[in-house]
Amino acid sequence: MKTPKQLQPLIDEGIVDRVVRQLKSGKEAAVYVVACGEELRCAKVYKDAEHRGFHKLAQYQEGRKSRGSRDARAKQSRGRHGREVEEAEWKNAEVDALYRLANAGVRVPVPHGVHEGVLLMELVCDVEGRPAPRINEVEMTAEQAITWHDFMILQIVRALCAGLIHGDLSEYNVLVDSHGPVIIDLPQAVNAAGNNNAFAMFERDVNNMRATFARAAPALAETQYAREIWALYEANTLTPERPLTGLFVDDAGPADVAAVLATIEDERFAAEARARYRLESEQ
Repeated sequence: MKTPKQLQPLIDEGIVDRVVRQLKSGKEAAVYVVACGEELRCAKVYKDAEHRGFHKLAQYQEGRKSRGSRDARAKQSRGRHGREVEEAEWKNAEVDALYRLANAGVRVPVPHGVHEGVLLMELVCDVEGRPAPRINEVEMTAEQAITWHDFMILQIVRALCAGLIHGDLSEYNVLVDSHGPVIIDLPQAVNAAGNNNAFAMFERDVNNMRATFARAAPALAETQYAREIWALYEANTLTPERPLTGLFVDDAGPADVAAVLATIEDERFAAEARARYRLESEQ
């Protein structure tokens, strides 16, 4: 295919050998399959602000630190340089988030750096070596839905423990490769500790996953992982190893503490049983 002008510098510098085809074009970027030696990778070309369909950018950037005081002042002035700084930060945010989440053990595409404003990363593939489908394109049983939901909750917890919230997590930006779900599309990743809208975005991410998997496993629709996880996060007791129940009791009203504790204990045993089953199945 004809080489997009944004990718030509990467070919000129020998970073990319050739462009194989366009993989997708969305509201934020166009993604291409490119050959780098013997390996196929993804090249993500971000759209300029005036052509980008992602709204409420300031809401997502709140809490992000600029690289210097001059850049911070430029953003506040809303002049041309300020817009250029915001644009650069938007493009760099995804690669920063990818490295940070990968180091935290979250399943994301392996990043290969940013070159000339283009993000190079792993091409996530299915069992047959084709580009992996999105999770909304995959049929699943109730058991598979519960297993993947548990897995996604763990990924969300790991990300939060690393200080990040996806901010736009849905069935459209989770791929399924030969090992399970992989989270993609992170330029709007939110600083959990520095954004006033953090909980609202976190709750939306978690509840989007709940709705996705509840279509195959309706019992998941009753879970309250978002509020349970956030309460542990605010109490500074959240870790990836912390057992979760999917239950949350609002302190605003009276609660039957004994019944809640009994339910939590029952769910803990059930979660441990599911974990043992998955471990035995893999052996």
